[in-house]
Amino acid sequence: MPRSPLAGLGVGAGWRPGIAEELLEQTRGGMRFAEVVAENVSPGGLPAALTEAIRSGLTVVPHGVTLGLAGGAAPDADRIDRLGALATAMGAPLVSEHVAFVRAGRPAAGTDALHDDVLEAGHLVSAARNPDSLAVLVDNVRTTQARLPVPLALENIATTLAWPESSMDEPEFLTALTQATGCYVLLDVANLHATCSALGGDPREQLDRMPLDHVAYVHVAGGFTDPSGVYWDTHAHDMTEDVLDLLTHVVDLLGRDGPPVLLERDTDVDAEIVRSELARVRRAVQRPRVTS
Repeated sequence: MPRSPLAGLGVGAGWRPGIAEELLEQTRGGMRFAEVVAENVSPGGLPAALTEAIRSGLTVVPHGVTLGLAGGAAPDADRIDRLGALATAMGAPLVSEHVAFVRAGRPAAGTDALHDDVLEAGHLVSAARNPDSLAVLVDNVRTTQARLPVPLALENIATTLAWPESSMDEPEFLTALTQATGCYVLLDVANLHATCSALGGDPREQLDRMPLDHVAYVHVAGGFTDPSGVYWDTHAHDMTEDVLDLLTHVVDLLGRDGPPVLLERDTDVDAEIVRSELARVRRAVQRPRVTS
C-alpha cells in the first residue's frame, strides 16, 4: 500500500455551512485539509465558500454516508458516480465511505422513489463480522472501486450491537478487507472508543492491530459519558480525554507527518467551538508520547 495521498496535511475540520467562513479563515491561516459530507453538496454547484477554500489550497475529501457497502445488495451505480463526480469537481485525491449497511431491499424497477419494500435504517449499521459478510463487502467494495476515478477509504463505525453470527473482531475484519481489496482505511478513533465502550475490549490494543499501513486519514469526534457510565457517541459534544489519548497514540504509531487528522462536529457547531476543539486536536497531535 502506498503512503496516504493525504499524508502531511496536518489537522483539519469537517466542512459545515454554519462554519464555512471560519474554515475559510482557517485555510487562509494555514489549514490544508477538510472533508464534506457528499450527500450535502452537488458536483455541479459547490457552495461558494467551499470553492474559495479549495482555490486557496484546501484539500477536501467527499465523505459518503449512503452507499451501504456492507449490505446484501450491490451498491447503486448512480450513488458511486455522484461520489466520483464530487471528487473530480473538488480535485480530491480520494473519497471515503463506511463499513456499514444503511438499507435492505431495492427500489422498484423503473422508479426513482423508494418503494415500500425498501427499508432505510436512517443511520449506519454494522454487519456481522464473519467470512460470509466479508465476502459480500469485498464484492461491493471492488464494484465501487472499479467505477471511482480516485481511491476509496473506508471508515470503522461506532458499533453498539454485537451480531451473534460474528466470528472476527474489528481489526481482523478490517485487515482482511484491506488485504482483499487494497482499499484505504479512514480510522475513526472516536468510533473505536465508542465500540469498545459498548461491546468491551481495549481500544488501544485493538488500534494496535488495525491495518495501520492502509490508513488514509483519521477522524476524531466528541461525546460524553452519562452518570450510569454509558458513553454516547454524539459528534455534538467536546472530545473526551480518552479519545484524545487514543489520537496521540495513533500519531505515535503513524508519525506527525503521516495521515492527517480531521475533527468531526455534526450539531452544536459554531466558529468558537470549532476553534477551541481544533486547538485541542492540535495539542493532542503534538503531545509527546508518555512512557512508563
